[in-house]
Amino acid sequence: MNELKVFKIQKNIHEDNAKVAQATRDELKSKNTFLINIMSSPGSGKTTMLESIIKVLKDELSIGVMEADVDSDVDARAVQEAGAKAIQLHTGGMCHLDATMTKQGLDELGVEELDLVFLENIGNLICPAGYDTGAMKNVAILSVPEGDDKPLKYPKIFGKVDVLVVSKMDCMDNFDFRMDLLEERVRKLNEDIIIYPISAKTGEGIEAWANWIREQVGKEG
Repeated sequence: MNELKVFKIQKNIHEDNAKVAQATRDELKSKNTFLINIMSSPGSGKTTMLESIIKVLKDELSIGVMEADVDSDVDARAVQEAGAKAIQLHTGGMCHLDATMTKQGLDELGVEELDLVFLENIGNLICPAGYDTGAMKNVAILSVPEGDDKPLKYPKIFGKVDVLVVSKMDCMDNFDFRMDLLEERVRKLNEDIIIYPISAKTGEGIEAWANWIREQVGKEG
């Protein structure tokens, strides 16, 4: 197995985030690389979901993952073992990634041979929602144990994303979680959002979620 690269990213406060984000998108499109920004609370199942998706798509697409975290390389090693090219980004305590930081990570990862790159953003529902990373699509993950009231508490992120993945559906019987209520609350914030209930443990919904990714990569390609 290739040695895992760990890269400490630096924030450039002098760059205009919107300009860098658009330039990043344009560059990725020219290379036929599709970038998806994934945001969620800690413990929502981001990395486990990515492992499942990578295993489904790795024979069709060349996949890279940028794992952003304050410290450690546990998540990057997990997705690397699943079959993706991976890099660990250490943020030095910052609670989000912006476009400049994402661009630094992409440069270190190397995207020339990649069809698809996932950015696993820092785990929280507040800071990451305010920054354009240069991704083509933004995805939020909400796990069943977190509750169906999160759109009421953190409306900005649910109003921004293109897709909501509801993870850990296998836990539904153990929690007071109403999917119909969640969907109603989310669609009041974002009527165009696409919702995929999944379970990485049982495989529920994984193929439908993978099909959406295939479609998006094909559109950009």
